Amino acid sequence: MNDTELTFQETLNLLLDENKKLSSEALVQFSDILPEQLKMLLDIWNEVTLSRRQSFLALLKKALEDDLLLSYNALARALLSDEDAVIRTIAIRLLSDYDREDIIPAFLEIALYDPESEPRAEAITTLGSYVLDGELEEISKENLKKIEDALIQIAQSDKKTELRQRAIESLGFSSRKEVRPLIKDAWERKTVMWTASAVSAMGRSYDKGWEEEIIEALLNENEIIRLAATKAAGELSLPSARPILLRILTDDDDEAVLRAAIWSLSQVGGEDVREYLLSLLDQYDDDEFAQMEYIEDALSNLDFTEDTQSLDLFDFDGDDIPENH
Repeated sequence: MNDTELTFQETLNLLLDENKKLSSEALVQFSDILPEQLKMLLDIWNEVTLSRRQSFLALLKKALEDDLLLSYNALARALLSDEDAVIRTIAIRLLSDYDREDIIPAFLEIALYDPESEPRAEAITTLGSYVLDGELEEISKENLKKIEDALIQIAQSDKKTELRQRAIESLGFSSRKEVRPLIKDAWERKTVMWTASAVSAMGRSYDKGWEEEIIEALLNENEIIRLAATKAAGELSLPSARPILLRILTDDDDEAVLRAAIWSLSQVGGEDVREYLLSLLDQYDDDEFAQMEYIEDALSNLDFTEDTQSLDLFDFDGDDIPENH
């Protein structure tokens, strides 16, 4: 047995011992796992207590968020059929950045037929990114149609309300003719979660025809709806939302809405946005690093937005001018 195999075996022994903490060095052992190592892990998987397995996957997800160079794809794929719903759910989350089409059948199977709601909801949300890929012609038309058909089926007829709402959010990226009426119906239900789902889908639609609804939702007293609307206003780069988003920076007490407003303003750009963000940056102390870094990232994104807007202003061709002008 060579050193690499011994090191991995020691890591498995660590996983089996609930009294031992799993270090970041141990978690790295499961990144880009080799087939023989994966077999070793799966052979002892059921010997690990359920709570330890769940916390182990949660740690992998946190490690992946902290270091994008890690990849737990091979392990996550193997656990999509795990007997525990929490493990199946986290496995899907570990595959959130996996963009190859070979995983689509597995996600569709879970979205449509998994016996538990939590993995279904996660698969439905993840399929939304593939709808966007399809609109950008980055996956096959055949796979895009399969995904849209499944999501439309869920949105129209599933017995579980939350799954119907998730499906509408994921369909927001789609240009299929069936989608706009689904969003409109969700909006007209006038309940918090239906409205939030409708607004989220509106933001993903690249359709500024939803501007009036998004502005109305921005002024809603419910923080869940305001959060969805704040994100949607940024995604659609709505100049009409700028005064409300600026007011959120000073008036809103909800931390999630405030952070969303900062980022959305960086997407909208325009008058006074930079000054407001710089003023907000000055309010933090040096030890509030995460908050300062977030605003600095927003300012960098604002640079990109303003550069793009400048290019759009001057990017026209003489052939585009109507002949009667």
